[in-house]
Amino acid sequence: MVPRYSRPEMAAIWSPEARFRILFEIEALAAEAMAELGTIPAESAAAIRRGGDAKVAAISPADIERIDEIERVTRHDIIAFLTWLGEGPDGMGEHARFMHQGMTSSDVLDTTLAVQLTRAADLLIKDVDAVLAALRRRAEEHALTPTIGRSHGIHAEPTTFGLKLAGHWAEFARCRARLVTAREEVATCAISGPVGTFASVDPRVEAHVAARLGLRPEPVSTQVIPRDRHAAYFCALAVTASAIERLATEVRHLQRSEVREAEEFFHPGQKGSSAMPHKRNPVLSENLTGLARLVRGYATPALENVALWHERDISHSSVERVIGPDATIALDFALMRLAGMMEKLVIYPERMRANLESLGGVVHSQKVLLALTQAGMSREESYAAVQRAAMATWEALGTSAGRSFRDNLLADAGVTARLNAGALDRAMDPARDFVHARATLDRVFAEA
Repeated sequence: MVPRYSRPEMAAIWSPEARFRILFEIEALAAEAMAELGTIPAESAAAIRRGGDAKVAAISPADIERIDEIERVTRHDIIAFLTWLGEGPDGMGEHARFMHQGMTSSDVLDTTLAVQLTRAADLLIKDVDAVLAALRRRAEEHALTPTIGRSHGIHAEPTTFGLKLAGHWAEFARCRARLVTAREEVATCAISGPVGTFASVDPRVEAHVAARLGLRPEPVSTQVIPRDRHAAYFCALAVTASAIERLATEVRHLQRSEVREAEEFFHPGQKGSSAMPHKRNPVLSENLTGLARLVRGYATPALENVALWHERDISHSSVERVIGPDATIALDFALMRLAGMMEKLVIYPERMRANLESLGGVVHSQKVLLALTQAGMSREESYAAVQRAAMATWEALGTSAGRSFRDNLLADAGVTARLNAGALDRAMDPARDFVHARATLDRVFAEA
C-alpha cells in the first residue's frame, strides 16, 4: 500500500523485517520441539535459537538485500532465508543443518501468514471499536434531533439523527463480530510436512509451535492451510469496507449544498478548491468511498484462491503477497479516518428541521391515512383522499397559490366528515414520530 494510506503499526506487521522474524520464530520453535522429542540434538536447537535470535533482531536493509540476492539464484524464498541464517561467523555453523527438518516451505509461510493476519485483525478490531465509540457518542447527542428520513432519495417520514447513527452503529457492531470470527478462523498453524501427512515431522512439533504462537493446529493440512479460511477473512474485511462506504455516502449526501444537514469539519486554513474559494467538499467521505472499493476488490481473488490443485500449488501465493498487506492497511486507514470524521462531524439541527418542513407537511401522510381508516373510511378511499391533498401540496410548492398539506386536507369534505381540525392536528403531531426513539436506541446499545 502506498505510504499515503499506511499507518505505521499496521504497515509494520507486513514489513520484511517483521516477516523474517516470524519465519525464524517458527523455525526455532520447531527445532526446540524436535530437540525435546530427540529428533535433533538439544545443543543444535539452542544454537539455532541463539544465532538466529541475534541475526533477526539486528536484521538490516543490507541483510534483506543479501536474502534477495540469494533468492535471485535459488529462486526460492525460504531456502534463501535459511541460507542467510546459517551464513557468517554469527550464523549457526554445523547446527544450521538441523533447521527445517522434515518441514516444507508452506509450513513456514502459511503459519507466518496466519500470525500476520491475526495481528492485523487485532488492530482492525480496535479500529472498529473507535468507530463504534464515535457513532454511539454522536447518536446519544442527537437521540431526539428531528430529521427527515428518505427512501429513494425522497422525503419519507421524520426520524431522528440519533436513530440514523444508531443504525450504522449496529452495522459496525456486526462487522466487529465478523472480524472476531474471521480472526479465530484464520489463526491456524500447519507444520505437517510434504502433502500434510506428518511422515517426516511429528505432529507434536506442530502442536508446540501453534501453542507458542497463539494459534491452533490445522486439523487437516494438505501441505497448505485450506484457503476457505483466508477467503472468509477477506470477505469480512470487504463487508466492513461496505459499511464504511454506506456511512460515507450518507455524509456525502447530507453535505450536498441543497441539503446541508451535516458536513465534514473544515479545518482552519483548509482549501476546498484550487479555483473556487467558496468550496467545502466532502473529501474525507469521498476518500473512504474509494478505499472501500479497493478493499472489496480483494475479496474476489481471495475467493478464487480456494480452488488449489490437488494437495497444493502456489497460485495463491502471489495474490496473498499483495492482498494481505494492501487490504488490511487500507481498511485500517479507512476505519481510523471514519472514526475521526464522525467525531468531528458538524451537524445542523435547524437545517434538518427546515428540510423536514419544506414540503408543507406531506411527510405526515401515513398518519393521516391511518387516522381516516380508524375513523371509518375504507383504506382505498383514505389513500385516495390523502394522496390527492399531498399531490396538490407538492405540485404548488413555492407558488403563491400553494397551500399546506393541512389546508388541502381541511378543504376536502370527505376528510372533514371524518376528522375535524383538532383530530387532524393530533394525527399530524410531530411528537408522535419519536415516541419510541429512546427505547430503540436503548435496545440497540444494550448489545454493547
